[in-house]
Amino acid sequence: MSLAFDCSSDRHPAPCRPRAQRAGGVRRAAAGRVLAAAALLCGLAGLPGLARAVDTAQVQLQSFVDRVKSATGEFRQEQAGKEGAARTQTGTFAFQRPGKFRWQVLKPYAQLIVSDGQHVYQYDPDLEQVTERRAGQAIGASPAALLFGSGSLDESFTVQARPDRDGLQWLRAVPRTPDAGFTHVDIGFADGLPRRLELLDAFGQTSRIEFSGLKANPGIPASRFQFTVPKGADLVKMD
Repeated sequence: MSLAFDCSSDRHPAPCRPRAQRAGGVRRAAAGRVLAAAALLCGLAGLPGLARAVDTAQVQLQSFVDRVKSATGEFRQEQAGKEGAARTQTGTFAFQRPGKFRWQVLKPYAQLIVSDGQHVYQYDPDLEQVTERRAGQAIGASPAALLFGSGSLDESFTVQARPDRDGLQWLRAVPRTPDAGFTHVDIGFADGLPRRLELLDAFGQTSRIEFSGLKANPGIPASRFQFTVPKGADLVKMD
């Protein structure tokens, strides 16, 4: 994703803020759709022996939900609209079940989303703005509820097997509620590990996230899931 400013500096001065805020709203909306519903899928971390390679993707997913309580790693996310133009983000993630996560975009711009299990904070350093939502409101019936929670897979999703492709075994999770913000998410597994997810949101945009450097069930400091509003940043509560 990119921002358009009426000035030459990427670190836009005050006169450019109104234009940046409008562009930032588009960026936050896109990030919210993808990260609340897809980025939380970063919990698809590599735990050798999660399931046998011959198991179906559904079995491997259930095994992941049952066994992996925390994870860290890196991600590469590509998002494409109906026009086909792709945008790429890279960064790091960490999560701890139930409901705590940290999703940090490093390139092409900085952005941070943190959940302490009660609230979700989305911080955009360029706009000097923090958006706060209740965790239940932000996550809802998203894949986060499926993968970071402790409930049954069938409570919020219909899970379907999909044909093998790209050397992966696939499943499709379809939300049972019409206001989930996305149409479906496909998850690809190999050797008992989730490798890729592809999400189609309600606006026709497709996001692909691939994971690397995955570590399952590490010890993660509690501070990783705490957030303090930076000095000078505006706080917008969306309750």
